[in-house]
This record gives sequence, structure tokens and C-alpha cells, in this order.
Amino acid sequence: MSRLIDLNADIGELPGETGRTLDASILEAVTSCNIACGGHAGDSDSMRETLRLAKLNGVNAGAHPSYPDREGFGRREIDISLDALRSSLLDQVRQLQAVAKEQQVELSHLKPHGALYNAAAQSEELAELVVSVTRECGIARIVGLPESHVQTAAEAAGLMFWGEGFADRSYEADGSLTPRSEDGAVLETEVDQMKQALALAKGSVTTRNGEVMAVNARTICVHGDTRGAQKATRAIREALSTAGFELG
Repeated sequence: MSRLIDLNADIGELPGETGRTLDASILEAVTSCNIACGGHAGDSDSMRETLRLAKLNGVNAGAHPSYPDREGFGRREIDISLDALRSSLLDQVRQLQAVAKEQQVELSHLKPHGALYNAAAQSEELAELVVSVTRECGIARIVGLPESHVQTAAEAAGLMFWGEGFADRSYEADGSLTPRSEDGAVLETEVDQMKQALALAKGSVTTRNGEVMAVNARTICVHGDTRGAQKATRAIREALSTAGFELG
């Protein structure tokens, strides 16, 4: 079992000063971040400040594109052609890359957001589309669900793939995340999130029906918009370090 684990957060998603203050706190604890780039949330100002803070804290910054659906926060599948989706994803990532260039930051990875993340994990066609966007933008690593179509497509394309586990989301027996419409989909207590993060780092997770399932996670996510995320990320980092894991 590897003792090296990455702790990531989806950020740049909440508006205004409150959002930037939350992001600043989270970026003091994580080792990588996934920055909203306009599809579901985010604008040039939030991208610029989030990238600045990531650089200040030595945190690897990645693109977090989504279905173009700000109204639904990218958490629902929408009716869009593959060509239109590809064009939107390219626009989102390139917008973030342009701001990153101003900040002298190179994006280390791409992680799809929300409904696109889940759909690409289950659809070979969508997985290949996301991977092709990643390659075209010159990004070397993609983050996604382990043992998914995204992993298969990324490895076939010669990209680095990091399997991801979620500290703050419950799992179904098939390895998918519990839909947010279901009760218990989000683990809201710091203790539950710490417990799950440690289990994931050690290679497993307990699903919603009580079964223990193997998970090959190189990185663990805490959603920036989960209640108490700033405290949880610090507690998780401390718990991982205490358990002998190296963060990075």
C-alpha cells in the first residue's frame, strides 16, 4: 500500500468575498485543487484569485470543467450534443489556462465536475471526449473514479490517471457515488469524513448497504461547498499525517 496520498478540494465555486475566504482557508490544508472555470460556476475574477492563493500555498491547480449549466450547478445531465459539449469544455479549460498563464501557474490536471464526472465514468463515449479535451489542452493528468471508463480512456491515450475517493460522499455497491437526491448522500460530520478518508487512503470504503469495497484512490476529495469543509480538510490532513501518510 502506497503511503503517499493527495488531498484535493473543488473550489472557486462560491461567489464573492465569502467564497474566496472559504477557498483561502481550504487551500491552507489541501495539496491540490480543482478550479471551477465557468461551466457551472466561476468567473475570471474567482479563477484569478483562486490560482493566486493556490500558488501562494504550493497547491497543485487543476481545471474543473462541467456541463455548461450554471443554473443547475453542473449537477444534472443536460441535453447537449457531443460537439457542443466538447466546444464548451475546451472554452472552459482554455479560459482557466489563460488566467493561469497570467499567474505563472501551470495546470497539473483536469477533473470533470458533477454530472459530467459521473456520466463520463459510465460512458465510454463521454470518457473519450473528456480525455480528448484534456490532451488537446496539453494537460498530462486526469482525475476520476477508479476502474471507470475515464481511467481506461486516459491510460489508452497515454495520460496519467489518478483514481479519486470522496471523504464527504457515500458510495453505492457498484462503486458509484450515491445520488445527491438520496438521503445520506453527503457525509456532513467531520468525524464521518475523517473516518472515510482514512479508509480510502488504506484502500477501501464502506458502501451505503454496509459492504466493504476496495478502492484504489491516489487522491481524496472534500467538496468546497460541503458544510464545514474548511475545518474538515484540516482535520483530515492531520488524521492522514498521524496515520503515517505523506501528503502530496
